[in-house]
Amino acid sequence: MLSPVSVAVLTLLVAMSSIQAGASVAKRLFPLVGAQGATALRLFFAALMLLAFWRPWRQTLTRKELLAVAVYGAALGGMNLTFYLALERIPLGIAVAIEFTGPLAVALLSTRRPIDFVWAFLAMAGILLILPLSETSKALDWMGVFWALVAGTCWALYILFGQRAGASVHGGTATSLGMAMAAVLVCPLGVAHAGRGLLDVSLLPMALGVAVMSSALPYSLEMIALKRLPARTFGILMSLEPALAALSGLVFLREQLTLIQWAAIGCVILASAGSAATSKPGVAAAPEAVS
Repeated sequence: MLSPVSVAVLTLLVAMSSIQAGASVAKRLFPLVGAQGATALRLFFAALMLLAFWRPWRQTLTRKELLAVAVYGAALGGMNLTFYLALERIPLGIAVAIEFTGPLAVALLSTRRPIDFVWAFLAMAGILLILPLSETSKALDWMGVFWALVAGTCWALYILFGQRAGASVHGGTATSLGMAMAAVLVCPLGVAHAGRGLLDVSLLPMALGVAVMSSALPYSLEMIALKRLPARTFGILMSLEPALAALSGLVFLREQLTLIQWAAIGCVILASAGSAATSKPGVAAAPEAVS
């Protein structure tokens, strides 16, 4: 019989694996509707699912609360769009590793302990190994790296504004309205890029699959895990996400990484896990990526 903590750990691992599997499915949509169209489909269906489940209209929000949720939603939409633009150009594992610098920066900038300089150095070393600065990495697309860095910045903003929105608004309400705002902002870009291609009924199974695997399912599983796991444990486990992304890219997309790129992902994982492991007790873990 598994303990509640063991169940929570398995639940979180399934949630992270689901997100990366969803990203792999989304990448298959890119040749058909582009990264913009895939993002629009994902956010549109995810918003419908979350709105139907949480029914946020039952809660009356003040203008200040609505503004906080709107900014949170804008950060969420920007994170999803720029991550998919990166994923269109570079491997999944690399994109996630670079994007991870966003929440890692939030965690490191909030403290001034000597040990945090070690984690910052490891993270920078990982990014330098990833950047296409040498012959071994010249095949990596610079624009893909750029969009992944922007996605990381949006993830950092998502964390900061998400905390503000969640401070006064129910978590489910903030998430569903934030996702709806993200869809409102990104869907016009998807329509402008893909046009009527978004109405192709044959894309519906993949679009729904991405929305479920990347949003609806992992959100639900995370809520179960967060109730049973200490914030520090949650953060350490989340640090495995770049590795899960790389494995997902290898299995589902046949994306082969070099030894240097695996080493770079390892540096980012160690930096994130180290930061979480040495954080002060009671510090909240960063929200899960929804990219």
